[in-house]
Amino acid sequence: MKKNYSLLLLLFVTVGFSQIPSGYYNTATGTGYTLKTQLYNIIKGHTDNGYAGLYTTYQTSDVDNFYENDGTVLDMYSENPSGTDPYNYSTGSTQRCGNYSAEGDCYNREHIIPQSVFNEQSPMVADAHFITPTDGKVNGMRSNYPHGTVSSATYTSQNGSKLGSSSVSGYSGTVFEPVNEFKGDIARMYFYFATRYENTVAGYTYAMFDGSGNKVFTTAFLNILLAWNAQDPVSAREIARNNAIYARQNNRNPYIDHPEYINQIWGGTAPSGDTQAPTAPTSLASTATTASSISVSWNASTDNVGVTGYDVYVNSVLKTTVSGITATITGLTASTSYSIYVKAKDAAGNISSSSNIVSPTTNASGGTGGTATELLFSEYVEGSGNNKALEIANNTGSSVSLSTYTVKKQTNGDGSWSTGLVLNGTLTSGSKFTIVNSSMAASCYATTSANISTTATELTFNGNDAVGLFKNGVLIDIIGTFNGGTANFAADVTLRRKSTVTSPSTTFNISSQWDSFSADTCSNLGAKKAKVESIETEEETFTGLNGLVLYPNPTNGNFNIYFDIINSPYSIEIISILGQKVFEKSNITDSLSTINNLPKGIYIVRINSGSETFNKKIIIN
Repeated sequence: MKKNYSLLLLLFVTVGFSQIPSGYYNTATGTGYTLKTQLYNIIKGHTDNGYAGLYTTYQTSDVDNFYENDGTVLDMYSENPSGTDPYNYSTGSTQRCGNYSAEGDCYNREHIIPQSVFNEQSPMVADAHFITPTDGKVNGMRSNYPHGTVSSATYTSQNGSKLGSSSVSGYSGTVFEPVNEFKGDIARMYFYFATRYENTVAGYTYAMFDGSGNKVFTTAFLNILLAWNAQDPVSAREIARNNAIYARQNNRNPYIDHPEYINQIWGGTAPSGDTQAPTAPTSLASTATTASSISVSWNASTDNVGVTGYDVYVNSVLKTTVSGITATITGLTASTSYSIYVKAKDAAGNISSSSNIVSPTTNASGGTGGTATELLFSEYVEGSGNNKALEIANNTGSSVSLSTYTVKKQTNGDGSWSTGLVLNGTLTSGSKFTIVNSSMAASCYATTSANISTTATELTFNGNDAVGLFKNGVLIDIIGTFNGGTANFAADVTLRRKSTVTSPSTTFNISSQWDSFSADTCSNLGAKKAKVESIETEEETFTGLNGLVLYPNPTNGNFNIYFDIINSPYSIEIISILGQKVFEKSNITDSLSTINNLPKGIYIVRINSGSETFNKKIIIN
């Protein structure tokens, strides 16, 4: 039996290397800004290895042992956390080459707090805790702009990082927004800087700073950093980076070791004297319905301090609270109309007036528009860059083998169909089979549960490329017009099949068959992902557990463990990358086990059956 020794070795090495020095935080006993000063006294006076020494530090602190696990430079501005990186760098090479005309030329050093803020003075200029290796082109585009949320992007890097106009309340300048995967990392670097340089930061002028040595940040930017810290918790990558920098500098980022310190210092209290309520959310609309759920979206509210969330009401009863501007209400009754409105709230507890009211109706029980006669395309995404996706629905009432189905594309409205992307497995009734371009932006990929992630030609379509679903080589459903020429039938748009459509069609009619949404609307993809059966594991074969597969992997929190055949009970253990057992269940006889709500991180899934053991890595994004 093949053993995954490399994963187990990584597990043991990480456990041995990740201990916080004994007594390091013994004097951190206060709260509020007192705690911050106590932390300053712990981490000040670190070893300064010089500006050139950063490249030596990066050889251990910023190595990709967490995504592709290929030992390349881990760059937050080019790393694709859920797909293939657009390019890679090796430590010790392609650095400081001075040619930053395009992404992928060479990498250099990115000061998360620009070095012009502190006049390039030491030790700030060489402190690796807030200076990271990044692609030179993207670093140059970020320039000295503050980090924040972008309203309208003027530049987007190949991994989805954006530069553009600010949506930060009260700040109208240009900001730079990293991908979601690294927002917490960057926020904790800012909090480190505010603490390590508490004695000098009051003298620094920067858009994000308020001129004080205690709070440091303006309220608007502090709210952004607090939100990013909460949304993107500490990862195994950050822990490893903190350890590696400690080995070089002899100080640590306390907010990686103890993220709870952040709220103890800056969070948890409402802004003093804030009595102004946010504006009401606008343009509330229903974006999707099923027999038991309704999805809605709206335009964001504004507030003098900052909006912290939205309350969604169904039939005048509070149903859910969300931080974004979309929500899905579940557990509803089929063929029923519901009255929905939304209210915004801020940190002081001020509540806005209600949005407009929408009254969508769930679909009839049994699937989209009733029982379908055949599989059909249910969603199409033709977004920016490589944001391309297709979704196939099974509303036939029975499981359908996908072995006779292929997806084909005609290029530029001319010529023959492509060879075709062959599907496999079994699509259960009521499920959807989602195919995405593996190079799609992280912001889009993060909301998607994909069955196939690929760069095959069938997933590189443009707005004038017809896409067809074939059964036994015969076209049964089509998006677009075959031999339609260069005319765009669906460019920069997301299409979802109308609930009234229950049969595939070889004639495309966008107005009667499809509902249209704006470009890069990915939130509904894979809303009910397929259970795909009969897939053999690549790692090893069991006598007692045949056809073992973990899916999806990577995942956003939930995943499945599936076996074709079970001849004996089995047990499941899930172990964090730091060696902590986070889940255990024994004497399982079901062929499908679902694991829910694992925190973000890298884990080892260990399956035991009799004398046999299987180890596999699972990544929770």
